[in-house]
Amino acid sequence: MTSSSLSLHFTAPSHTLLPSKPRRSVIVAAQTAHPAESTASPTVDADRLEPRVELRDGFFILKEKFRKGINPQEKVKIESEPMKLFMENGIEELAKKSMEEIDSDKSSKEDVDVRLKWLGLFHRRKHHYGKFMMRLKLPNGVTTSAQTRYLASVIRKYGEDGCADVTTRQNWQIRGVVLPDVPEILKGLASVGLTSLQSGMDNVRNPVGNPIAGIDPDEIVDTRPYTNLLSQFITANSRGNPDFTNLPRKWNVCVVGTHDLYEHPHINDLAYMPANKDGRFGFNVLVGGFFSPKRCEEAIPLDAWVPAEDVLPLCKAVLEAYRDLGTRGNRQKTRMMWLIDELGVEGFRGEVEKRMPSGKLERASSEDLVNKQWERRDYFGVHPQKQEGLSYVGLHVPVGRLQADDMDELARLADAYGTGELRLTVEQNIIIPNVETSKTEALLQEPFLKNRFSPEPSILMKGLVACTGNQFCGQAIIETKLRALKVTEEVERLVAVPKPIRMHWTGCPNTCGQVQVADIGFMGCLTRGENGKPVEGADVYVGGRIGSDSHLGEIYKKGVRVTELVPLVAEILIKEFGAVPREREDNED
Repeated sequence: MTSSSLSLHFTAPSHTLLPSKPRRSVIVAAQTAHPAESTASPTVDADRLEPRVELRDGFFILKEKFRKGINPQEKVKIESEPMKLFMENGIEELAKKSMEEIDSDKSSKEDVDVRLKWLGLFHRRKHHYGKFMMRLKLPNGVTTSAQTRYLASVIRKYGEDGCADVTTRQNWQIRGVVLPDVPEILKGLASVGLTSLQSGMDNVRNPVGNPIAGIDPDEIVDTRPYTNLLSQFITANSRGNPDFTNLPRKWNVCVVGTHDLYEHPHINDLAYMPANKDGRFGFNVLVGGFFSPKRCEEAIPLDAWVPAEDVLPLCKAVLEAYRDLGTRGNRQKTRMMWLIDELGVEGFRGEVEKRMPSGKLERASSEDLVNKQWERRDYFGVHPQKQEGLSYVGLHVPVGRLQADDMDELARLADAYGTGELRLTVEQNIIIPNVETSKTEALLQEPFLKNRFSPEPSILMKGLVACTGNQFCGQAIIETKLRALKVTEEVERLVAVPKPIRMHWTGCPNTCGQVQVADIGFMGCLTRGENGKPVEGADVYVGGRIGSDSHLGEIYKKGVRVTELVPLVAEILIKEFGAVPREREDNED
């Protein structure tokens, strides 16, 4: 696909003015400047701007002159191109080998432990030898009943190891997969319009958008066309796109369509923020947001605006600048923000600009369409859609975990009450859209909604998020999902909370559970028990915020034993969030 063919025509949103609501004030504001923009850009030698990769035999590979000091993952990529496992069907031969055969050969062992991540397959060597997690691509979190049933059929055969998780990027991850089944699973995914391609390692992750896009009465713009196009472009319509499979590190993108900022733009490498300019609709651009064990940063303004039809060219230009110039040494310093720091915001902007088809990039618009004073809406329960006579129903999925029977039942409900569509959210929950309002009461009476998957979760449960934890993830230090539920249940018995509180759990410093954006976050660690021996613990974070006044949380207390978390959380809720002890509440009643 050539650069000139990437620009597409989009119809402007039906309303690009802020919706009128008496209780919500209207604010139109320019993006604030990052401190680096007020100072001179760093001096960068011309040699530093030489692309570090070159196209060779259809794939981008690191030039020999830039291979000194590279990290082990880069060496694995150089030794064998990961995408050949898919694009040249190497997976067929690999799947025929036993794990013993694979482990006896360095290259095939690297295929299984590293290169298969380009196909969305993660070997769980540490705790589940020979079993894989498979991550999909599900732009905007939109899926169908047929896709859900197919995924259920895959995990059902794996017994206790087979389950599915809703991820913090509106995506599915399925567990228990074994290598001999992979070729048929890939074909099955394609038959229902799904792919797992380019969803792991140094690739672009699932494009995030508004979970109620197209049905939201107050949306700024329907994000689905943009997220779909981004995903199709990144994967070349699920055929594989080697232009963007050799990035220095993983890379996240979102398109914002709501005042609620359900999309969490400030933690993405590239975020499109809706804005008008001179009568045209388009997007201001944020860049560089990321989490890592050693550093977490919010995205910053690029001082750039693109018309809606240039969403793809802008994405391509940013990715090329990162692919070409990003460093490939210490993996803790290879996310895109490190490159932005090195070049300066204006220097990085210049590299993006020269990679645009026109060679030009407009400055940011002051006509930001996101209402900074908007009260974030709760999507649980029944809500009217913009389509008359239809509603969407938000369901709580406890810590995002589902079994095959749960997925089949969700598919049945989507067909029986809606249009066979489901929406996944970044908070690991599920929405059933397009329900005839006359049928909502019958849906609410379904046994499935009376049990675990409630449309009215408790005030602390509704904001609970947890990563996989050490049940399945070899990097996790502690168990997260069951413990998150247990701690929350116990805390709810101790205190009454006046407003929703977001609590996030992550099993290790990789922070897949995004603890830094939570009101209260728990990052797994080892600490000392009463006998001095190592026990499971957590570093506790407090104060993270999402929305237009986003802010990353800070450490409140380090190394808390998991057995001592309940009283500490109750204390934090009382001290910081206005909670009341249950005995006092009972006495007042």
